Amino acid sequence: MAIVALRPPLRELAGGSREVRADGVTVAEVLRRLELDHPKLTGWVLDDQGRLRQHVAVFLAGERVDGTASMTPDARLDIIGAVSGGSDNDAEVLVGTKKGLFVLRGRRGGAMSVAARAFPGMAVEYAIRDRRTGTYLASVTHGQFGAHVFLADDPTGEWEQSEGPAFPEGEDASVARIWKIEPGEEDGLVYAGVDPAALFESRDGGRTWQLNRGLWDQPSRLEEWTPGFGGLALHSICPWPGDPSRLAVGISAVGVWLSDDGGRTWTISNDGIVPPYLPKEALANPYGRCVHNMHRSPVRPDRLFIQFHGGVYRSDDAGRSWIDIGAGLPSDFGFPLVMHPADPDTAYVIPLNSDGDRVTAEGRVRVFRTRDAGATWSPAEAGLPDEGYLTILRQAFGHDGRDPLGLYFGATSGEVFGSADGGSTWRCVAEDLAPVLSVRVSP
Repeated sequence: MAIVALRPPLRELAGGSREVRADGVTVAEVLRRLELDHPKLTGWVLDDQGRLRQHVAVFLAGERVDGTASMTPDARLDIIGAVSGGSDNDAEVLVGTKKGLFVLRGRRGGAMSVAARAFPGMAVEYAIRDRRTGTYLASVTHGQFGAHVFLADDPTGEWEQSEGPAFPEGEDASVARIWKIEPGEEDGLVYAGVDPAALFESRDGGRTWQLNRGLWDQPSRLEEWTPGFGGLALHSICPWPGDPSRLAVGISAVGVWLSDDGGRTWTISNDGIVPPYLPKEALANPYGRCVHNMHRSPVRPDRLFIQFHGGVYRSDDAGRSWIDIGAGLPSDFGFPLVMHPADPDTAYVIPLNSDGDRVTAEGRVRVFRTRDAGATWSPAEAGLPDEGYLTILRQAFGHDGRDPLGLYFGATSGEVFGSADGGSTWRCVAEDLAPVLSVRVSP
């Protein structure tokens, strides 16, 4: 029998259950069985003709499907109301700022309005919508009361605090900041990367958390791991699509770590990364690599890109070695990075002048795009300010996964810029927000 996950208002119509079971060979059969078992749901998911309603999305094991999709034993279905009425031209952008979470809604690439603001006065380091379940997760840091994860079924409504992440009793550490939240490759699996550099795992969609001991107990941690300017941060988490045993993480200022056994054991993997800030005699030490951002291609998982503290790198062997591809950029220093989800040769960076002058390179607001895996770079700047000294932070650049690709980035000056054509043209879609820390688009 299939497991069907329900969100409000469907949950209340099924007696308050988060999950129910229903039998069927296809998705449509499961949904019809659901109506028979819970008559109050009749007409809510399927229309009068037994078809999925226009603005309802159904996900099978994390992939959006229609009613004809075949079921497997114990498969999981998630029923989600599509964002902003479900139009392909609508977008919802989650903007974490130093003064709360702003939920922007509007037309793709067009002007957007603030649909909601949550956590006023607190820093929202990161916020996403888990495409598998529709649950929203936000990393929130209160100036006096620390860092926490919150969940919501609707970002315009109430948020529920999770249990953790927090270090176990007896560890001489406490979570200062939650840099990243990333859905994993198993049902319910979610990762969180924190400062001080540690990886936490949740098996229930982000409601409770456990420390990954394999990474935390690395013998090198106490003597070789040193913080970057922003702290000792685990900020990049790259699952391997379809394979929960393989995982890569990036830590500032330590480097890339790989696991091939679901996080039980880890290997440092900085071969080919040359830090310009270290003396030559220190390069033999495999640590001390200040990775700023790392992403994996969903369609070619052995390819990863890194924005480094002085360098842009590519790996074609799942992170075991790295090639410098920063030539052709006005500066190879920066933080933001996006990989095209359907084209492993296409990636985007936003160069900053230097580590001492962290504003857009040469005083011009430009996104640089490669379509040949870093062999060449070209500016994608039409519609962006001709002049500007903006600062775009590590997590403040995201995409919507659609075709053509929608791209959004935000600046510490409070503007958010968007493109609905893969970066060829841009416009300011929101302004006068608080300083932007993160930008992610709801799937």
